[in-house]
Formats: sequence, C-alpha cells, structure tokens
Amino acid sequence: MSKIIVLASFYPKRDKDNEAKEIITSMINPTRAEEGNELYNFFEEKNNEGIITSFHLFEIYKDSAALDFHRNTSHYKNYRSKIVDSLEKPIEVKVLNSIDSV
Repeated sequence: MSKIIVLASFYPKRDKDNEAKEIITSMINPTRAEEGNELYNFFEEKNNEGIITSFHLFEIYKDSAALDFHRNTSHYKNYRSKIVDSLEKPIEVKVLNSIDSV
C-alpha cells in the first residue's frame, strides 16, 4: 500500500490568527499518537511585515485507512467544527499519492 500525503492550508482572518493557531496546535499530539500517522508538521507563513498570512500542515499516513481513521477521530471532528469561524476562506486540502518519493 502507498503512503498518503496531505497538505492542508489555512488562511486565518487577520484578528483570528492566534485562535486558528491554537486550534491547529491542539491537533498535533493526538494526531501524532495515531498508529497510522507517520508525520504531522505544522508551519506558518508570514508576509514581509512579519504578519502571519497562513498556516500549513504537512501530514503523512501509512495508507488510506490511516487517513480515514484520522478523519473519524473526535479530535479531528472537534477541530473542524471550531476552526471555520477563524478562517477567511475554506481550508485547502490536497491529498497526494506518491508516484516517486523516498
């Protein structure tokens, strides 16, 4: 089975960046503890003035069943219900299947 890579991008409302960051941060430990999760890294992007413009998650799951499991956890459902009000636009999620990677 092929590993599943997820790239998720979040664009917080200007006055809600700390709130969005806290909500996403709350996902780190429970997700990393999932058996099928191999990597769950959280990044921020800032503009030239040092203002946060976006957050990004880079995730690797051992297979599609592991990603399905993740999406059915209580911590995932809880974060998805909370994060919406802090974002300018919907979360951009890309689910990638490896063609050639190490």
